[in-house]
Amino acid sequence: MSLPTTAPVPPRRPETRTYHGDTFVDPYAWMRDKDAPGFTDWLRAENAYTEAMTADCTELAEEIFTDIKARTKQTDLSVPEFARHAGLGEFWYYSRTTEGNDYPTLHRCPASGRDDLPDPDGPLPDGEELLLDAQALASGKEFFALGVFAISPDGRRLAYSVDERGDERYRLSFKDLVTGELLPDEVDEVSSGGAWAGDGAFCYLTVDDAWRPERLWVHRLGEAPDVELMHEPDERFWLGVDGSRDNRWVIVSAGAKNTSEIWLADVADPELRLRSVAGRREGLEYDVEVAGDRLFIVHNDEAPDFALAQAPLDATAITDWEPIWTGEPGVRLLGVSAYDRVLVVSERRDGLQQVALRMRDANGDVGESVPLTFGEPIFTADADDGDEADTDRIRLHYQSMVTPGQVLEYRLDDGSRRVLRSRPVLDHPTFGPYSPADYVQRREWATAPDGTKVPISIVHRADLPLDGTAGCLLYGYGAYEISIPPTFSIARLSLLDRGYVYAIAHVRGGGDLGRSWYEQGRLGAKPNTFTDFVACARHLVEAGYTSVDRLAAEGGSAGGLLIGAAVNLAPDAFAAVHAAVPFVDPLTTILDPDLPLTVTEWEEWGDPLHDPDAYRLMRGYSPYENVHPGEYPAILVTTSFNDTRVEVTEPAKWVAELRHTTGSSRPILLKTELVAGHGGASGRYQSWRDDAFELAWLIRQTAGRPA
Repeated sequence: MSLPTTAPVPPRRPETRTYHGDTFVDPYAWMRDKDAPGFTDWLRAENAYTEAMTADCTELAEEIFTDIKARTKQTDLSVPEFARHAGLGEFWYYSRTTEGNDYPTLHRCPASGRDDLPDPDGPLPDGEELLLDAQALASGKEFFALGVFAISPDGRRLAYSVDERGDERYRLSFKDLVTGELLPDEVDEVSSGGAWAGDGAFCYLTVDDAWRPERLWVHRLGEAPDVELMHEPDERFWLGVDGSRDNRWVIVSAGAKNTSEIWLADVADPELRLRSVAGRREGLEYDVEVAGDRLFIVHNDEAPDFALAQAPLDATAITDWEPIWTGEPGVRLLGVSAYDRVLVVSERRDGLQQVALRMRDANGDVGESVPLTFGEPIFTADADDGDEADTDRIRLHYQSMVTPGQVLEYRLDDGSRRVLRSRPVLDHPTFGPYSPADYVQRREWATAPDGTKVPISIVHRADLPLDGTAGCLLYGYGAYEISIPPTFSIARLSLLDRGYVYAIAHVRGGGDLGRSWYEQGRLGAKPNTFTDFVACARHLVEAGYTSVDRLAAEGGSAGGLLIGAAVNLAPDAFAAVHAAVPFVDPLTTILDPDLPLTVTEWEEWGDPLHDPDAYRLMRGYSPYENVHPGEYPAILVTTSFNDTRVEVTEPAKWVAELRHTTGSSRPILLKTELVAGHGGASGRYQSWRDDAFELAWLIRQTAGRPA
């Protein structure tokens, strides 16, 4: 089959949109309907065109895919998790990946204490049970994702959910782990989370037409119909459900961008009646950790970067809270995990996610914070949320841009640490064995137009000349107070070993430097996100890491909006960009309250439907509405047809407008996964192929061209 050499041209059917005295003519408004005649045919034609235009990437993409496979231990065991079930015994729970399979199998085996971890390279553990075979479940499916995987407190039943379309609506099923039989109980169209309420009941969520988790239900095994426990009518709030570490409580949360509320239900209560811990107050955010006779509460009451309090188990108001730590400006308290002997604190300090410990005395009261230190300049560390409250050890997750992910065991009695597992990186046939000493990571600071210093995390080979000749990939996100941590990536080694620098721009709108860093990049301050990113790109060139003709940029979802806004703002700053599932038509989306996620997004971006200032601000940076004539970087846009978070129509409209308006001589390509959701392809091998293709394309586009 011959491939097209010219881009498909979709029809322009202008529609007029007028708000707050401003009129915008949208030539591709018809694409908002995914079922519009000709739309999917155009997407297929775009895929064929992209395939033709990237033929020169095929060999390199295959090389990078082979790199990833060669360096990845494809048959492997996860670090086993310990659990004790009354009346059944102690077990290790783990998953196994097998070479050639996209999806894992999930297992357990008997344990005799916490020190006899199964050997990932040894024989099958004695008494191993197969709990779930995800590879078998995915057989014949174009898409597969496992949602909840939850063992009942007595260890005798499994609840699991499956998404076979990519639209994040799951089918919930139950398995008897004693007999190995599937139970007849099944619930369709549920959200991804869930929690056991005792051994015979399971709580789950369903979504409304806007894909918002809004109703909490309980399913009692063998009984029908299911009972609705809660409905959240406020369209700004999403529900979540979890269980306490001691399995005595169901914890329900309702969260908007600025406000939250938490309820508890005693699983011993046949009606699972919910009690609010502190009610709901606009602007008050709090989270609750149940710890035996008390609650530990992370909150922002008079503490913008959050503080820590405790309260009685039966607390119903904020007046029941007793302060433990009143917070520290710039140190963002992220959460706590409570064990009988220690409170494990996760915080973001100095732009890095870190862990501190607060030991508990015989009464359960907590002491002073003791931060855990590590020997690298940039890293990320977090606590493993173990199930056993009465333990003499905790687990930590640690990695950096040069240190593969580790699971560490920390002993509470003497403070000793041991590495339970370090992510294997196998020898490469060309580049040899992996050694962290072959690479350098550091943090630099770019200066934004308003004088703000913006951190950049950087990694490259130690022997790379920093004379401006290296290629560079700059990544960014910058929304929802989400921080992009400096983590390790096997796929990224294929870039570094080919002479590239990799950098993360920690722009405002993320949470890297505390709540104020987020506030300085949202609502009316949103443009700071885009100018920060451009400043980081300019800094990398000025500091000699790369040159404009060798600089690429990448971002996904809200990071795709960042990419789109940045190339409109400074198209001369980049040679190529990759925008994944990009949120590039935000104003059109957020003006329509009937679309998924819209109302919940007003507190992040503003409410342009009712607020003229918010409308004008978004009108000024919306990537789709601000495309202008001129030379743009090469642009690769990847998206998924069943994405419910960023509709496929947004990137489709953007690509069509870029081609029509810019007149740019560089390629503008669209690649759509026709059976996938927001996260893209589901199988690990296809995911590696997608990574390899995207990296190959970026390398080809930044291999050097006239400035």
